[in-house]
Amino acid sequence: MVGLIGQKIGMTQVFSENGNAVPVSVIKIEKNVVINKRTVDKDGYSAVVLGNSDLSEKRVNDVYKGQFKEGVTPKKNLKEFRVEDVDSLQVGQEFGVDAFSDISYVDVIGISKGKGTQGVMKRHGFHGGRATHGSKFHREHGSTGQNTYPAHCFKGVKGAGRMGRERITVQNLKVIKVDSTNSIIYVKGAIPGKNNSIVYITQSVKKK
Repeated sequence: MVGLIGQKIGMTQVFSENGNAVPVSVIKIEKNVVINKRTVDKDGYSAVVLGNSDLSEKRVNDVYKGQFKEGVTPKKNLKEFRVEDVDSLQVGQEFGVDAFSDISYVDVIGISKGKGTQGVMKRHGFHGGRATHGSKFHREHGSTGQNTYPAHCFKGVKGAGRMGRERITVQNLKVIKVDSTNSIIYVKGAIPGKNNSIVYITQSVKKK
């Protein structure tokens, strides 16, 4: 399988064979079910739609329920993954954490933590002004506009604003351990998002 839908549990550490502590992110992977397929003839590209986390049919309207084939329970989380050989997959087929048992490196996609509106020092790493008394320039961003010509601010000038809650991909994370019993995968390092958030794990593009 090219990718799976998972849930970030949190971070911990494990000890390697030589006794070194390795920081790891814990990702739980429920059973991913093939919901639908995209073909070149019909859709113009080849992909598979996966879903996990069952929903009660009473809580699903007819529009949302219409994309699920007969015999497939409606799912809360859906994600489309590009695949080359979509003919080998069947609607209703399940994939679990064992799909990554032979993969050494993965890429993890998630939504970063939202930090609200922040100033330029936290958002962009500005140094700010002197902290001495009377300078009147401590955490401001300074001048942003131009003089008489062209008399406006250029596009892309760094300033204060909303920070975080962005789609982030962390690449080349090493798979430390795959726990088939608890459906958990341990990857080295940090991944984006808060605890219990949804993440998407794919086979590493740069490291095979």
